[in-house]
Amino acid sequence: MPAPNEITISNLQRLIGTPDCPVIVDISIDPDFDEDPYLIPGSFRHPHTDKRGLVERLNGRACVITCQRGIKLSQGLVAWLRTEGVPAEYLSGGMYGWRDAPGTLRIPAGAIPEPVDGSTLWVTRHRPKIDRIACPWLIRRFVDPKARFLFVSPAEVEGVASRYGATPFDIENVHFSHHGDRCTFDTILETFELKSEALQRLADVIRAADTNRHDLSPQAAGLLAVSVGLSRQYSDDVRQLDAGMTVYDALYRWARDGFEEGHDWIPSSNPASQSASKVEPWS
Repeated sequence: MPAPNEITISNLQRLIGTPDCPVIVDISIDPDFDEDPYLIPGSFRHPHTDKRGLVERLNGRACVITCQRGIKLSQGLVAWLRTEGVPAEYLSGGMYGWRDAPGTLRIPAGAIPEPVDGSTLWVTRHRPKIDRIACPWLIRRFVDPKARFLFVSPAEVEGVASRYGATPFDIENVHFSHHGDRCTFDTILETFELKSEALQRLADVIRAADTNRHDLSPQAAGLLAVSVGLSRQYSDDVRQLDAGMTVYDALYRWARDGFEEGHDWIPSSNPASQSASKVEPWS
């Protein structure tokens, strides 16, 4: 029977990439982490000795604590956090268990840009449509939940990146951009080693919509329509991103759980049913 303050790998795996995912904190000691420098998507590292600092950082949010094996280090900190009123759980099996379980995602820590004032900072062209909303969604859900995004005029992206230490994306001649027939969303997936059937299915739709190849995905035209509609609805790019997060949350759940579902309701052709439901015109 699992402990009341324990979360299984399969249960956490279902939460990764969704807005309901708890804060994930890796408290592995440095030598253990250096042997296998990978993170669970969306997690951050924090020293187990800095308990007060972690309480402030969590700010009351539910969290999952993980260490190398999921034993004394994480279980002890979870027990302490609960005395402080923090809804904390430890990951059963720890990082080794996560690494060895089928289908789990892991991000190379060295691929994550250095934080700026506590979170990664990204910059791209203003007036986003598809890739420049999809990529921030992917980064916030799988890389850095607190990531911030700057939208500026195209000519100023590189200058803003240099002055503010931001990572540029979806412009020419930078790493996080289109390469060949692949779009920036594909590049982010590859860089952070995010490989799953659901994310690949979602990438196919985004690529088809973003590169005007709707023959590659029947959902592409719909995504383009919604994306253009959002861009016309919001003149503030940050507000548009906030609204777009919900769109991509829904698309991800479709790609993960609902892609085989159809909808083909047809009214009954039974004459009796038609007669009973017929509305007579006013006399």
